[in-house]
Amino acid sequence: MRRNLVTAVLYTFITTVLFGLIYPFVVTGLAQALFHDKANGQLLYKNGQLMGSRIIGQPFTAPQYFHSRPSEAGNGYDAANSSGSNLGPTNKKLIDRVAGDVALFQLDHPNADVPIDLVTASGSGLDPDITQAAAEFQVVRIAKERHLSEDAVRRIVAQHTEGRQFGFLGEPRVNVLLLNMDLDHLSPLR
Repeated sequence: MRRNLVTAVLYTFITTVLFGLIYPFVVTGLAQALFHDKANGQLLYKNGQLMGSRIIGQPFTAPQYFHSRPSEAGNGYDAANSSGSNLGPTNKKLIDRVAGDVALFQLDHPNADVPIDLVTASGSGLDPDITQAAAEFQVVRIAKERHLSEDAVRRIVAQHTEGRQFGFLGEPRVNVLLLNMDLDHLSPLR
């Protein structure tokens, strides 16, 4: 009995040290050495000021910025509460919110079809990207607000359009934070 107890305590101690201390330190060290940017959240800085993460969406609401997808994560884009709304397509609350968002977007484009990703949240509520159609839909407003030509804004969108992952996964997409940062660089707000 005593021998079994000593063996159990030793195994518990050894596995705790091995898998609770050594393994996490090795994995963290390798991640920092090999994938430093990704291991630290892919943070973006401008003039020493943190602008955000390349992989977590942000709530851009000012008319001179491209708008992100809506977020249902916590109070919006809250990485600690990542989730969708879990509201079904027949839920009155969801229908009213989407209808209100469509009406706001149609102020710039009366009777135009609003791209679905501008009025529906992603499953995580943290999606940093929009579709090319969603970016194109906002070009007229951005050009007007920033006093740029629509072609200049379209060129910036094209520069920030990423293709399908590995050439066949997902859809082409545009990272909203990177796009807006580049817009600020090209046409600083007055």
